[in-house]
Amino acid sequence: MRNTLQILLSLVMSFCSVACSRSEPFPSAPPPGDSLLSKIKLPAGFQIAFFAKNIPGARSMTLSPSGILYVGTRDRGDVYAVIDSNADKKADRVVTIAHGLNMPNGVAYRDGALYVAEVNRVLRYDDIENRLASPPDPVVVNDSFPSDQAHGWKFIRIGPDQKLYVPVGMPCNICEQQDLRYGTIMRMNLDGTGLEVFAKGVRNSVGFDWDTSTGELWFTDNGRDWLGDDSPPDELNHAPTIGMNFGFPYCDGKNISDPDFGSKHPCSEFTPPAMELGPHVASLGMRFYRSTMFPAAYAKKIFIAEHGSWNRTVPIGYRVTTVTVDSNRAIDYKVFAEGWLQNGTPWGRPVDVQVMPDGALLVSDDFLGAIYRISYRH
Repeated sequence: MRNTLQILLSLVMSFCSVACSRSEPFPSAPPPGDSLLSKIKLPAGFQIAFFAKNIPGARSMTLSPSGILYVGTRDRGDVYAVIDSNADKKADRVVTIAHGLNMPNGVAYRDGALYVAEVNRVLRYDDIENRLASPPDPVVVNDSFPSDQAHGWKFIRIGPDQKLYVPVGMPCNICEQQDLRYGTIMRMNLDGTGLEVFAKGVRNSVGFDWDTSTGELWFTDNGRDWLGDDSPPDELNHAPTIGMNFGFPYCDGKNISDPDFGSKHPCSEFTPPAMELGPHVASLGMRFYRSTMFPAAYAKKIFIAEHGSWNRTVPIGYRVTTVTVDSNRAIDYKVFAEGWLQNGTPWGRPVDVQVMPDGALLVSDDFLGAIYRISYRH
């Protein structure tokens, strides 16, 4: 009887970890008026403005060499091209280039083609910039990914090895899976061949980047639910080589033996996170800052978009944070921009960050349906 109750409880928790996180636990977002920006606190010298206001469900971003910003969504099924035609640092044109896709969260651009990640496949839109008004039918690059909706939305990027990196989240809050694709970051050639697991023991990564000085991968990972308000932490992980295991579902954070599965493998068997982030902050998109607009100290920092907690007693996240990387080690974790959470209620939820050619930082917000531009005034 006890085992039956435990199974039922586990099923309820797994369902809620997906269904609850996908629902809106707060009232609808307000209209994206400029007065909202006065609520955002930034370090001295920084300023924030709207880059684009009418981008419903804006999530992952990628920038083409011509300056067109491509933006994926999750629940809406749309993909956008956001264009600043007159170079005034504000978008003046938004083109919806795809409708009705299956959680097209991830986008990547290379050699004239836009790659879009659905739940179970990756698509490619060839010669997209010459065909924005009438996009071509997509080419299916690879359709061999699991079809689970739970943690099935994907962030994708092309690495310095010219391979496309595609994460496969665990389809649960906490569980084991015989299918070795789950709980990984995979990679493949740009034509979809050579699919392999690069990193494993990863619950759900929705953001990663490579340190340009080393070529090594760093990624965020969302911790499990239902271990209390303050445990476990989200993680920033460092994967310099293929084959590393980051511990899920056996170890949470640096050394928290998971109460459900930790007895099977000790934390000492796994690679610990480079930095423990806030508990339940929902750390998503991240980028190394490799530009010169911001003060010199920011050249060693990673910017992380924290989407915000959905089931913590006191909400946390709803902000942009930084982690300093020095000599290939993460040495601090600080709040950079906050104010999207007011009196326990959010009016915005950061999802991804993108460093622009001039050094400004774009931040997408799927709750408000907007993209912000953060700049520094010397």
